[in-house]
Amino acid sequence: MEFVRTPVAQREGDAPTRDRVARTILENGPSTAADLAVALDLTPAAVRRHLDHLAAEGIVESREQKVYGTRGRGRPARVFALTEAGRDSFDQQYDDLAVQAMRFLAETQGEDAVVEFARRRVAFVERDYNAVTALDPDLSPAEALAKVFTQNGYAASVRDMPVVGEQLCQQHCPVSHVAHEFPQLCEAETEAIAAVLGTHVQRLATIAHGDGVCTTCIPQNLKPEPKKEQA
Repeated sequence: MEFVRTPVAQREGDAPTRDRVARTILENGPSTAADLAVALDLTPAAVRRHLDHLAAEGIVESREQKVYGTRGRGRPARVFALTEAGRDSFDQQYDDLAVQAMRFLAETQGEDAVVEFARRRVAFVERDYNAVTALDPDLSPAEALAKVFTQNGYAASVRDMPVVGEQLCQQHCPVSHVAHEFPQLCEAETEAIAAVLGTHVQRLATIAHGDGVCTTCIPQNLKPEPKKEQA
């Protein structure tokens, strides 16, 4: 059998496609090779070649797919998720500076100042949620929140959860490394989500604590409440 060697120039040209593979995982969360092939209009063989390269570089890792509900027969599919190093390659180059600034704030102004800063940082949630729901009132609360967080760098999506409601999934968190040391940032996000929905919400997982995605359970049968007019 004769083997065809890929030209060097072609191999070097693979870098943009690998970036697209990594970006797709960032935006959609842990994905199977088959899902990535469909999303990127590539052959499964090509996707697996890029995934092997990204895995060798420590950008992605293979793990067993989580199954919600009844598991069917056969072995669960393998999914590929970004590693911590993979996330580092996406706009987190200022983490060290941000952590130092937060430490300085905590040391000089105290815990209350950190909490207040965290709340002000997520003021966009209420502001943008009202704008999104006004433009598209047919969106579910979770879908509206996904739009809000995506617009602010979180690559969010919605997953239906039978009986429970919907799950807001944030595949990327621009402050995850800082939030690892300062959980007030995550807590402020959860408070902001609860405030715009007018109900308690449950944060199930966070990237800051080592999970692959931030997930928040949004109860079913919620409808965006019309904003009260100010007198």
